Amino acid sequence: MGTQTFSEENYLKAIYHLCGKEEGKASATGIAEVLGNNPASVIDMLKKLTEKKLIQYDKKKGARLSEKGQKAALLVIRKHRLWEVFLQEKLGYTWDEVHDIAEQLEHIHHEDLADRLDKFLDYPKYDPHGDPIPKSDGQIPAASKTTLIEIEAGKTCQVVGVRDTSTAFLQYLQQLKVAIGTNITLMEKIAFDNSVIIKIGKGTATTVSQKFAESVLVI
Repeated sequence: MGTQTFSEENYLKAIYHLCGKEEGKASATGIAEVLGNNPASVIDMLKKLTEKKLIQYDKKKGARLSEKGQKAALLVIRKHRLWEVFLQEKLGYTWDEVHDIAEQLEHIHHEDLADRLDKFLDYPKYDPHGDPIPKSDGQIPAASKTTLIEIEAGKTCQVVGVRDTSTAFLQYLQQLKVAIGTNITLMEKIAFDNSVIIKIGKGTATTVSQKFAESVLVI
């Protein structure tokens, strides 16, 4: 599979995310909004990607990835999410810092870099935001859809992701020492305002808001 340019990879990634898991199509306008580009340059790039057989594009229906394009997009996403794990676990970057750095690192091309990184990190299933990391064969682990608020009182669960990726929320999680893999015991639900009392790891009990409990994904 030929190597794509930095810009082409960003387009493939944007189309992948816009199409979602359904057989959806990404419109030129949608792509322009995601990438912050003007619609005319988007059309030019879509023509280029069509010539390279990375997408199928129709003016009325929009763009969708070809099998070749899907593989290329998943590889970029795989590298991005592995780099996020590396940056947080090995270099000590915080949740709210890793995305921007990984945006640059995801474009490094070397045949077995992603596989070596995966092995070095002991084959993580999720990145620091809880997004599933595509495997080398393109398979994607199922993402958790259960939130902390849905856990029964008295049960212990493990954090696998967050719904809110805002800097403010990620910094609040760091303050509470909550990260991917942290065990949380839900001790009590407060009927008055739907806040919950939780125990983080082996620490002391802490009360968090309903909004917090709805933003944390667990298994």
